[in-house]
Amino acid sequence: MDGKAFCPAHVTGFFKAHLDDEDNQSTREHLGSMGAGFSIKQGVTTRVKVHTIGNHQKSNFRITTKGYQSDKTDVSEFVLNEFLKLGEFSNLFFQIEHEITIPVGYGLGSSSAVALSLSFALDQALKTQLDKTVIGQIAHNAEVNCKTGLGDVLASFHGGFEVRVKPGAPGIGNVEKIPTDKISVVMICFSPISTNKFIKERLSQINGLGGKMVNRLLESKDYEHFQDMSLEFAKYVNVMTPRMQGLVNKLSKNKIKCGIALFGETIFSMVPKEQEGKVLEILQNYPDGIIIKSELDNYGARVLNN
Repeated sequence: MDGKAFCPAHVTGFFKAHLDDEDNQSTREHLGSMGAGFSIKQGVTTRVKVHTIGNHQKSNFRITTKGYQSDKTDVSEFVLNEFLKLGEFSNLFFQIEHEITIPVGYGLGSSSAVALSLSFALDQALKTQLDKTVIGQIAHNAEVNCKTGLGDVLASFHGGFEVRVKPGAPGIGNVEKIPTDKISVVMICFSPISTNKFIKERLSQINGLGGKMVNRLLESKDYEHFQDMSLEFAKYVNVMTPRMQGLVNKLSKNKIKCGIALFGETIFSMVPKEQEGKVLEILQNYPDGIIIKSELDNYGARVLNN
């Protein structure tokens, strides 16, 4: 029994977090974030091979990664354990391989792409035939439980350039997709930033501005406006490093708009195809960064035929 699925990487430009509080113990499915961002063609492809467990095997699973490495497997283990509750699978061994084509920890939603691609692949391999939204909810719950993200699963489930207008897991949260002409997405990743640290320290600041920005983008529905707001948001919550500011200034002098991926020391630029070369030329002056050239992925997470 095999399964294979893909989930695009997702970048958030600004957001408003909806977390548990003592007065309102929300279920995991209702936690999350409003905000805006986009999914790209790179991401995580997960392959699952299932066979009968051998006598010598002490564990019932093995998780490996190809490409960029993740230092944790807790998200994958959470998803697997949720599927093990759905049937009598105790005699099975799960070989899970994540092929990660985006750097981990740079604000590209790698953990949600791991969770969602695994959830789709397990559903295919085990023939559990879950509703797509339930598959998405398992991945969302893994992210919330492991504290690795809030809104990326909902966004990458749908794909495209989107505004998350209601927080929560797929089937509970809502997105409004914004159609765009075919554009290039060029980004540079300098170094990772801890998501948890920023959310905890700056939640009230983040939410005040993030909520207003959602409404502003719903009015304009413009990716250039989105990039301006992303920069404003990054400056407001104080995640801009001198290196990032220097590159933003250089792009601005060349009349190129850009935004900041939250949370990572990562700058993205959504531009018409004809401007792609100009952006790449500027980014190539920064050899300490990882450059990614991509396009929007409008399809979202999906099963791949083996």
